[in-house]
Amino acid sequence: MNKKIGYGIALAIALAAPFVGYPVFLMKLLCFALFACAFNLLIGFTGLLSFGHAAFFGSAGYIAGHVIRDMGFSPEAGILAGVGVGAVIGYVMGSLAIRRQGIYFSMITLALAQLVYFACLRMPFTGGEDGLQGVPRGKLLGLLDLSPDLTMYYVVLAIAVAGFAIIMRIVHSPFGQVLNAIKANEPRAVSLGYDVDKYKLLAFVLSAGLTGLAGATKTVVLGFETLTDVAWTMSGSVILMTLVGGMGTLAGPIIGAFVIVALENKLGDIGTFLYNQTQVEWFNTLGESVGMVTGLIFIACVLLFRRGIVGEISALLNRKPHAG
Repeated sequence: MNKKIGYGIALAIALAAPFVGYPVFLMKLLCFALFACAFNLLIGFTGLLSFGHAAFFGSAGYIAGHVIRDMGFSPEAGILAGVGVGAVIGYVMGSLAIRRQGIYFSMITLALAQLVYFACLRMPFTGGEDGLQGVPRGKLLGLLDLSPDLTMYYVVLAIAVAGFAIIMRIVHSPFGQVLNAIKANEPRAVSLGYDVDKYKLLAFVLSAGLTGLAGATKTVVLGFETLTDVAWTMSGSVILMTLVGGMGTLAGPIIGAFVIVALENKLGDIGTFLYNQTQVEWFNTLGESVGMVTGLIFIACVLLFRRGIVGEISALLNRKPHAG
């Protein structure tokens, strides 16, 4: 019941948020939150660390933009195409990567993601280093004009909530319980008769498809797609979001995504404020030091609160008082 109340409060806040915040920035937050939740389905509930999730995120964005801008299809068709491409690439990468375990699995996903990066760089419709520009939002189902930011926000919110609901359903299903068993003790899951490779591949494809949903939606929101979204640094960012929020928790990646994306976007404003207060010159260049600040956050997360924000709060609330 407490979780239901918490989700209800979060949804109410999300519904009211565009009236007090910048809708485009909020939509970006929602897309990255869905991205982090999709990644967490793989690492948090299956125990597979992928360094290549940017490949699904960025390629889905490119395909969605191409389908909408160049082929003249509707935004929902572009988003579905992005999901499909993400899932297909996920199937190919997963089929190759799950043959190995541990760091070897991670390195294979990174290597394959780099191939996708160079493909996006060379494809004629991607625009190369300039990116794919001028993607129109269009009309949803041919009826609802997505040009107004407020309208687009509620569509993105519906997509994010639907994606989160799908992840919740997966985690709490018998399939999700098998994934948890694989994460906890893979040899034991094999001894119980489960086809572990099949389960891991399906989890990989589901994670890739949901990541594609986030990437395609982001392209429709912003109207462009660049190589930044398919670069290996984006895979590092989503790992950081998941760790900061709480790996293996449902709400943790959402919190982590909000913290990291807000920092990346508002760090310059924070630096200017601190400079005005202290006159310390370093604060004036804080906006150019995003990588260093996020790196410090990563170190602090590993050393001080390894369970992440949500994980540590849950552990604190569940801690039993000492008798006596």
